[in-house]
Amino acid sequence: MNFSPQRKASNITLLISAFIIVSLILWNTNSFFRKFKEEERLKMEIWATAQLELIQSPVDQELGNLTLKVMANNTSTPMILVNEEGSYKTHNIAKDKIADSIYIQQKIEQFKNENEPIQIIQEDELLETLYYGNSEVLNKLKYYPLALLLIICLFGTVIFFFFKTNKASEQNKLWAGMAKETAHQIGTPLTSLMGWNELLKTEDINPDVTKEIAKDIDRLQTITERFSKIGSIPELHVHDIVEETKKAYDYLKQRSSKLVHFSFSSNVEEAPVLLNPPLYNWSIENLVKNGIDAMKGKGNIAIQIEKKGQTVNILVSDTGHGIAKSDFQSIFNPGVTTKKRGWGLGLSLVKRIVEEYHKGKIKVFSSSKEGTIMQISLRANEK
Repeated sequence: MNFSPQRKASNITLLISAFIIVSLILWNTNSFFRKFKEEERLKMEIWATAQLELIQSPVDQELGNLTLKVMANNTSTPMILVNEEGSYKTHNIAKDKIADSIYIQQKIEQFKNENEPIQIIQEDELLETLYYGNSEVLNKLKYYPLALLLIICLFGTVIFFFFKTNKASEQNKLWAGMAKETAHQIGTPLTSLMGWNELLKTEDINPDVTKEIAKDIDRLQTITERFSKIGSIPELHVHDIVEETKKAYDYLKQRSSKLVHFSFSSNVEEAPVLLNPPLYNWSIENLVKNGIDAMKGKGNIAIQIEKKGQTVNILVSDTGHGIAKSDFQSIFNPGVTTKKRGWGLGLSLVKRIVEEYHKGKIKVFSSSKEGTIMQISLRANEK
């Protein structure tokens, strides 16, 4: 993502513009709601006037067409008309509720809160009181701003995650490009080292020296292969995870401090798993090196393989200072580290290798002041 000052200013301008537009929409909706409510009030006052005319008219006198039309046309606003004796009439209220006095009383209280009652008075004498509620259209209009805000929030959330995903995608491309370039740059001196090692073999030099150099060259080739695979989908083939784990274990044991004591155990001799060995070994190395850092270079590292049914668990334990329980999930996020120096990429890389590439699971199995156990779980590939 481009975070130049111009881009930031553009984003701020866009945000302010969106806020102004939303505010104008809400203000306009609220104004329309108030105006509609005033018009409903006027309509009810006209209805009350027609009702007064009905009360004043002699029994044998015919009502005018206007009065009848006004009273007949109001089919949407719920009303309760209460006379001075306490008896009531209802309009636009469910017929099965008319005889329920408790329901009617509740409706009267509701209508009082929604609209001021209209008194029908003749010569200073209160004849009836009209209680009316909001029409169905007005009620729907009342919730329109909330629905609009919800839609805007959802839209904003979609936009936020779009830019966030776009940013993550660009960062991934950047890291993948850097990793591939690193692999390319390592390749040239690595080829030269291989040539020099072959030349040393022809000299009168202890064979163990050239043998160890060859191992480190192979190691550099493995690292180069790992970097070259970043950003692409790795190929998985069936491998014995016990053997592959033992290879990583032997390499780390041989090249770690003598103050770190290693142990390896497995409850099975072999366990075939769909695996990409270079990436899997990278995961084991990251977990072991994290453990060594937690122990400050002195303590016990144990790698244990347990096959349970169709699942193979690889447990890497150390005797370090432990991880706070509240950090069990966050330590796998990029940039999160408990070290004074570190990028916080190791465990996030392990999580990606295990869960995205190998469809497995990784978690903090347990942690305390006595040490930490990390667990990788992969599905066995039984023939």
